[in-house]
Amino acid sequence: MKVSQLLPFLAILIFINFTSCSKDSMEDETINAIDVPVAPQAKQIEIEIMELINDYRINEGLNPLQNHSTVKAVAYTHTDYMIEVNNVSHDNFYLRQQSLQANASANVVSENVAYGFNSASSVVNAWLNSPGHKENIEGDFTDFEVSAEKNAAGKWYFTNMFIKR
Repeated sequence: MKVSQLLPFLAILIFINFTSCSKDSMEDETINAIDVPVAPQAKQIEIEIMELINDYRINEGLNPLQNHSTVKAVAYTHTDYMIEVNNVSHDNFYLRQQSLQANASANVVSENVAYGFNSASSVVNAWLNSPGHKENIEGDFTDFEVSAEKNAAGKWYFTNMFIKR
């Protein structure tokens, strides 16, 4: 094959390589650009939720989970978001997962959310009575945190996040 016939092929190959490098760089910048705010101080209800979850895990023969300030900060951002949009959801979970992978060395990330419960025991019992939420509580994780915030009407919103490092 003549060199003149190879030039268009080489040009396309070079373009593809540069394009994919640019994409990888952009993805890295996106991950690194995820800001993690400072975690707020734990509220009594949050401490109680974490104690109830760890007590349950220990009674089930599972390891207790460690609290983690970065997980707390990320959980807080989601609780704040749910209050802002007035909806309980897992919206933007991928961004929280990405943030915890980049900033907390998380390999696995999961979360439970809830709304309207008035005590730590009521929200933990609700999660334990839901197969998907219970699976998260019993999961193979190393760290966790919870964020509980009240909206303007005084109703609680909860985000409970779990990671495995």
